[in-house]
Amino acid sequence: MSEKSTVAAPIDQTTARPARARNVLADITRIFCATYLQLAGWKVRGDFPALDKAVLVAAPHTSNWDGINMLATAGYYRVKLRWMGKKSLTTGPFGGLIKWLGCVPIDRSAANDVVRVMAEAFAATPRMILAIPPEGTRSATREWKTGFYHIARAANVPLILSVLDHGAKTISLAAIISPSGDYDADLKIIQGYYANARGKHADKFALKR
Repeated sequence: MSEKSTVAAPIDQTTARPARARNVLADITRIFCATYLQLAGWKVRGDFPALDKAVLVAAPHTSNWDGINMLATAGYYRVKLRWMGKKSLTTGPFGGLIKWLGCVPIDRSAANDVVRVMAEAFAATPRMILAIPPEGTRSATREWKTGFYHIARAANVPLILSVLDHGAKTISLAAIISPSGDYDADLKIIQGYYANARGKHADKFALKR
């Protein structure tokens, strides 16, 4: 992939339209998830973009609740969200359920190239929205891991920036970014959308200045 200029397309925050309906189950799930989000006090902002494939950047990620809220938001948007998990999660008695919930099993051994594996996974399916928390951990960290970016580049898909702000109690689809290949320059643009966000554990989300 050749170098190109970064393209950032902000998403209108005045509406929160879902992806187009694909089946009745998606509509039923949407009602359930919308009810949960409302009862939990969350507001959803931004229309889901008309994209079949993308890496969804999910931050801040400081609590297990962030994963639950992200899955509920995906249900609200009628989107089947995929996420990476240890291969062992999908081999036990609940392995089938974990896969159904969207887990893409990953062998995290040193010999395994996760970026290549995920690029191949994108190529093998007509639709995939892959959620990745860029912090890579729920513990306090100032450095984001680069995997989310390199997977998007290798798969030739855009980044959707999703901001889970516990301060404003909003889950926003903020922008779509087409990675240029200049990670440092792109990261400044990406993190700008998260500058004012607060994690559930505020002390664990601090962007490097």
